Amino acid sequence: MFTRKIICLANSRKPPSGRCIAGKELDGPSDGQWIRPVSSRPSKEVSEEERRYETGSKAQKLDIIRVPLQSPSPVGHQSENYVLADDYYWAKEGKATWEQVQSLIDPYEANFWVQAASTFHGLNDKVSEILASSIHTSLKLIVPEDFEIRVLVEEGYEGRPSRRRVRGNFDYCGKTYRLSVTDPRVEDEYLAKDVGCYPIETVILCISLAEVWNGYAFRVVASVITPDQFEE
Repeated sequence: MFTRKIICLANSRKPPSGRCIAGKELDGPSDGQWIRPVSSRPSKEVSEEERRYETGSKAQKLDIIRVPLQSPSPVGHQSENYVLADDYYWAKEGKATWEQVQSLIDPYEANFWVQAASTFHGLNDKVSEILASSIHTSLKLIVPEDFEIRVLVEEGYEGRPSRRRVRGNFDYCGKTYRLSVTDPRVEDEYLAKDVGCYPIETVILCISLAEVWNGYAFRVVASVITPDQFEE
């Protein structure tokens, strides 16, 4: 077992009933590099119990966390995966500042942003398995342009009932994206609002390229980070 200290930059919803946790390492052998702790289960999600501190509270986005790990476990483009040492508690060592997060913004990488197909409700949000096999990272921290949250009623797949969904619409390096938002806090906040578009002027996004499913890896907004979140 070994530990790594990370700034938690994503704490997103992940089926069947857990979270996808990801962050960048601080003060370690791979300072500034992405780390995604994953469980040893086939679905890899982090359970509610696994992200619990010894105090009983749970790891949250923007926490500075020391995470116990067993070994690297890269899978395809998800090169950042590390298997959790799940017998040990996570330890909170502080809270990130807006300035710290700004310092971790990733440069544009054309390979990660390869031309993608679009789902019925999305835009540039799914990458074919063949293209994904040539990508060697799955996480990016970016500053988008013209970002807005869209609350939509979307028809269900193959005749399933329509549901209200939250998507992030933005421009980045000359392309427009409309991606599902899997940040639970943002989903809860905006699903309580009316259907419509809600611009956010100052924002940092964590974009994740999920595992391949049915021949595609889907881009999602894993976290929406705004200055007001640091005031709590």
